[in-house]
Amino acid sequence: MKAIILENAGGTENLKLREVEKPNIKEGEVLVELKSISINPIDVKTRSGKGAFQKLKDENPLILGWDISGVVVETNSSMFKLNDEVFGMINFPGHGKGYAQFVAASENHLALKPKNINFEEAAATTLAALTALQAIQKAEIKEGQNVLIHAASGGVGHFTVQIAKYFGASVTGTSSEKNRDFVLNLGANQHIDYKNFDWGNSEEKFDFILDTIGGENIDNSIKVLKEGGTIISIPSGLNDDVEEKAASVNANGFKMLVHSDGKDMEEFAKLLEEGFIKPHIYKTYQFNEMSEAHKELEKGRTVGKIVVNF
Repeated sequence: MKAIILENAGGTENLKLREVEKPNIKEGEVLVELKSISINPIDVKTRSGKGAFQKLKDENPLILGWDISGVVVETNSSMFKLNDEVFGMINFPGHGKGYAQFVAASENHLALKPKNINFEEAAATTLAALTALQAIQKAEIKEGQNVLIHAASGGVGHFTVQIAKYFGASVTGTSSEKNRDFVLNLGANQHIDYKNFDWGNSEEKFDFILDTIGGENIDNSIKVLKEGGTIISIPSGLNDDVEEKAASVNANGFKMLVHSDGKDMEEFAKLLEEGFIKPHIYKTYQFNEMSEAHKELEKGRTVGKIVVNF
């Protein structure tokens, strides 16, 4: 089968299209022929030698990718049968091996793809969507709470806005002014242009803040966090002091790393089927254009998700 392997840490020139052996499946696994995958900042970080690279560097071959959608072509599972259309984030934060024509996936990391969405939309509703859901679950968002979502037009952000609204929260999203309408159309009640906002003089306070940026953005967030509120920060390496900073205002601060979870994927299947959430696909690429997809994601201007098709 064809796969894109990472030969060395560094630039996109290290992503190489190769022929490798098709994986064998174990008990509780299925073999999925992929139709679409999506990529995330963790893919770019790992490729460059950060992210999950230290954990995966001794894998041979090292195949990036965790977000998949496709068709079951072999099964050793009681949960999925041949020709089932499935999607999920597989084996994160381990070795997902999603940049390949076929992947061996645990039955506990997948859900059936709703019939009303295509493979591109399914692949887009995986790591970023799970991050959003698991953050909201951890924060125990309740109806009527005031929620702030940073980078609300991005992959994680645009899902978090929709899920927080589903839970009945009042949502404010930050982005550049050019993406204001996009954020409001997701369902946000208010928009903040992060380039022109005085955080120190804001009278509004928030019960929950999702930080997707880290660093100085945590300092700004603390200024508008309610006493007893919660901030969750997801960019590893840029959020080491979020607990301490939150404690300084008698609030709760957490770092969070998303994990594969088939039950959460089933929740998304329902939300997609019922139309409560919808992924926004910014751009699509073909499998042999993976380097271009990585370069686009590195620009940091993605609205929604980037998807790669087979």
